[in-house]
Amino acid sequence: MERFFLNLKRERVWQNDYANHAEARRDITDYIVGFYNNVRLHSTLGYLPPTAYERKTAVQHPIEVSGIT
Repeated sequence: MERFFLNLKRERVWQNDYANHAEARRDITDYIVGFYNNVRLHSTLGYLPPTAYERKTAVQHPIEVSGIT
């Protein structure tokens, strides 16, 4: 989490001068939802964005609810 917040501050917060709290909240939400989770590549995830990694692992490893029928 510390690395996430450092990246958030470095790539977004310190680059902008927000007029108010609502503007900052909107911009940070857009950054996380639109860029960080969907576009930005993460080395720990095999250089995939989190959403792509989740889709890939869901296809490869379906979750079995119960072995009992």
